Amino acid sequence: MINKVFKATVRSVLIGYLIVLLLIPIGSIYFKGFSLGWEPFWQEVTGPLAWKSILLTIKLSIVSTIIQAIVGTIIAYVLVRYTFRGKSILNSMVDLPFSLPTSVAGLMFLTLLGPSSPLGVWLDHAGIKLLYNQTAIVIGLVFVTFPFVIRTVQPLLEQIDPAEEQASFTLGASRLYTFCRIVFPAVFPGILAGSMLAFSRSLAEFGAISLISGNLPGKTMVASVYIYGETQNYNPEGAAAISLVLLTLSLLILWIINVLTRGKGRLA
Repeated sequence: MINKVFKATVRSVLIGYLIVLLLIPIGSIYFKGFSLGWEPFWQEVTGPLAWKSILLTIKLSIVSTIIQAIVGTIIAYVLVRYTFRGKSILNSMVDLPFSLPTSVAGLMFLTLLGPSSPLGVWLDHAGIKLLYNQTAIVIGLVFVTFPFVIRTVQPLLEQIDPAEEQASFTLGASRLYTFCRIVFPAVFPGILAGSMLAFSRSLAEFGAISLISGNLPGKTMVASVYIYGETQNYNPEGAAAISLVLLTLSLLILWIINVLTRGKGRLA
């Protein structure tokens, strides 16, 4: 009897926690976004600057996600399969973007690549612009989403018996062929899940991007910065409308991850 009461209490607390911290805030965004009706909502979303900011956010999020899928998989493979000096330090630094405030990350890139820094001066003389453009946005997104693919692929790599790869090498297969036929199929669910999480995170990034993108309307202004601008211009309905689009995309991505990884076990 006591056990049943305890389970019911814990279940009620968890459900209440989810309702207060997740469902109510999410519901409030949908309510605010549609508070003036469908037509005003559609006008806000399809406005020239709003629509360009959404498309730019999606486009650059896709670019950064592709980079993460490739580079993250390679780094995860190196961390799992190779032993070298400083490996533990490198492995622990993978999670640095999780603990570092994104505004600090933006300031870090400003300090590193700014016109007053040695590297910034050299890049400027070489005609390379890495700040206040779309390249800067991709750099910022890659940094803040760096751990996702690595941390979802690593556990799957650790489950692969190295003897399988050795057997492939013994039979004369190349490293590339072995990776494509043995390693890649096993880690593909992790690559997919990590990439989708990185994409979803990229959609919402604000701190670093607001400092290094230049925030030029229609050119380098991403959706999160546009939302902030709408709140400063006393247009909460417009801000909620764009937020609703990003929120719906994120929820859809999380649902897809859940469907694709169902039955495959936890990836991270």
